[in-house]
Amino acid sequence: MFEVGFTELLLVAVVALLVLGPERLPVAARTLGRGLGQARRAMNALRAQVEREIDLPALDSAPLQKLEQDLRQGIRLEAEPANDAAAPLAAKLPAKEGVS
Repeated sequence: MFEVGFTELLLVAVVALLVLGPERLPVAARTLGRGLGQARRAMNALRAQVEREIDLPALDSAPLQKLEQDLRQGIRLEAEPANDAAAPLAAKLPAKEGVS
């Protein structure tokens, strides 16, 4: 992924030594090492979880397809278009007289 050679690592080490100083460099290196270790463990755990999920047996899709079919049949309603839906409601309401 990243091609890092010895000279690049040496350059980073020298810059870190100049920026942090000899007193804080070991603490920073230890903290960086711990963070990288935690990240590596988290990635391994995530990879293991994904592999476990992939290895699960396939679900039997027949019951799910039957349920979907039953739901679709239950949803099918013979409804009137929206424009005609207001007409029966208007017919049931009493007409008000004297309103212009």
